[in-house]
Amino acid sequence: MARTAEAKQNIREICRIAARVFYAKSYDGASMQDIAEAVGLTKAGLYHHVGSKDRLLFEIQNYGMDILDETVLAPIKDVADPREKLRQTIIGHIDLIVRARDQEITVILHENRSLSGPLRKKLNARKRGYIEYLVELIGRVQEQSAKPPQVSPRIAAFALLGMINWLYQWYNTAGPIKQNDIAQYYTDFFFRGLLGTI
Repeated sequence: MARTAEAKQNIREICRIAARVFYAKSYDGASMQDIAEAVGLTKAGLYHHVGSKDRLLFEIQNYGMDILDETVLAPIKDVADPREKLRQTIIGHIDLIVRARDQEITVILHENRSLSGPLRKKLNARKRGYIEYLVELIGRVQEQSAKPPQVSPRIAAFALLGMINWLYQWYNTAGPIKQNDIAQYYTDFFFRGLLGTI
């Protein structure tokens, strides 16, 4: 059953707050009571909105994928040039990981294996969709270069995801390296490895 806009917004707000609790205490360490208190609901009220702790983790991670779609992919959907589209995807994905925000994306990365069963399959299908987008786009960039490929598009896609997604473990926005510099270093590094040139 489709959610109303208000119900969707309520779930998103619960997800934002619950993600901070999971980030601070871990999925296993956080109780539904902890989350209910943080959200300002009774435990019964929280269960009414999300059903179960597993379902809540799914909702957070699914919302994180919505954020990826809305902030990284939607703004560049009309970019025709494959190389520019890939460059903007890399910059947008880096921004998604490192900029100040609530912890939905970190929960996707850090609690990746905490989901199980059908919910995990559903979420993994969305993740695979993004991987396939990268594989196809990288392949188009390689074709455009008219050089023999240095690496398969699939390996390149996973290497790119590994580089970017690991930023949440070490990058400090208050540190000496600025986000724009990270974006420039990563795009140059990736294109050099992919095409032998920037």
